[in-house]
Amino acid sequence: MGRFFFPLIATLGMYILVCNFLGLIPGFEAPTANLNTNAAMAIPVFLATHYYGVKIHGLGYFKHFIGPIRSIFALPLMILIFFIEVLSHVARPLTLSVRLFGNMMAKHLLLLILAILTPWIVPVSILTLGVIVSIVQALVFTFLTATYLAGAVEEAH
Repeated sequence: MGRFFFPLIATLGMYILVCNFLGLIPGFEAPTANLNTNAAMAIPVFLATHYYGVKIHGLGYFKHFIGPIRSIFALPLMILIFFIEVLSHVARPLTLSVRLFGNMMAKHLLLLILAILTPWIVPVSILTLGVIVSIVQALVFTFLTATYLAGAVEEAH
């Protein structure tokens, strides 16, 4: 399945990396420092995760929402696990969006503040840190996307 999802994951990774690097150019703002851009990337990941989960496993995909317990005596626990799983799946696009937004906005503000305080010395070292943050945030978004997709299509043992 990795070859099947590679175009989606690689496209997201390259797009986020380029957007993050745009924020390092003076006078530009990173498109990923806008919550709308991040949500526009996270929502299709959320939809693709569940679409391919149902496509691969049929309606049996939703069995993992009730946990490993399959006893009638554990019905209250299964209901609790179901609500926790649904909440965690609904929170995924929100956390993907807000994590990227917060880190990119913080990097941009830090660069701006330090450029005002010390115009030449500190910003060069902070720009290096900005490059590292840009790469790490692109990797985090793509790794989480790959993890969510892998979790949806994996075979349970």
